[in-house]
Amino acid sequence: MFVDSHCHLNFPELADNLPDILERMKQNDVRYALVVSVNLPAWQGLMDMVAPHDNLFASVGVHPDYQDTTEPTVEQLIALSQSPKVVALGETGLDYFRLVEPLSWQRDRFRTHIRASRETGLPLIIHTRAASEDTLRIMKEEGAAQYGGVMHCFTESWEVAQAAMEMNFYISLSGIVTFKNAKDLQEVARKVPLDRLLIETDSPYLAPVPHRGKMNDPSKVMHVAEKIAELRGISVAEVAQATTDNFFNLFNKIKVDIKVI
Repeated sequence: MFVDSHCHLNFPELADNLPDILERMKQNDVRYALVVSVNLPAWQGLMDMVAPHDNLFASVGVHPDYQDTTEPTVEQLIALSQSPKVVALGETGLDYFRLVEPLSWQRDRFRTHIRASRETGLPLIIHTRAASEDTLRIMKEEGAAQYGGVMHCFTESWEVAQAAMEMNFYISLSGIVTFKNAKDLQEVARKVPLDRLLIETDSPYLAPVPHRGKMNDPSKVMHVAEKIAELRGISVAEVAQATTDNFFNLFNKIKVDIKVI
């Protein structure tokens, strides 16, 4: 059994094909998926999508790339997180790749999410790109380690991974780890302790080999697990078991029977 710890099924590229995607997930033994929020205007639509499905869960938060959107408050995030389907805050974090300074609004937004995590007890889903130093600094300053979370779609160095894990965070690998030129990330995949590892698609983006360049969806997450197993010299079943256990240990608001996988 596999779990996709990060996808965007509510994005237009995937939303219209949800029945087919759910069927493909079933065929590939991908039993659960976390549909991750990127902005508040689209959040209710995300919730309406996951509500009918016992195997889909949600987060609430505003992505750092969304500059001109509704700015969340701590109180608002706390209120929205009360839904039984909401199991995490984010995705949040810092992204200096596409946007340029001044980015104080991005750092303030990140702090807001961490403060909401500390109030609600929910883990954080953190996005960081070209901003690892500030990301780790703000995590430390705001006490993100209290309830931890996940460094999603990880592409940073082993040193950044170590620093994040020291703050109670998991490392999530996407289809990027299957790319031939991702040698540094593949080394991280070998080194991360199995009990700190998650897998994801970040779909509709970053389809793994052998589907690279095509539309991605949660049914393809097993290819990430297969590559990790290859890199570590262990079975796919071991990766599946560990990443499934880790998912439910981290997002512990979810209560499901996972005894038989």
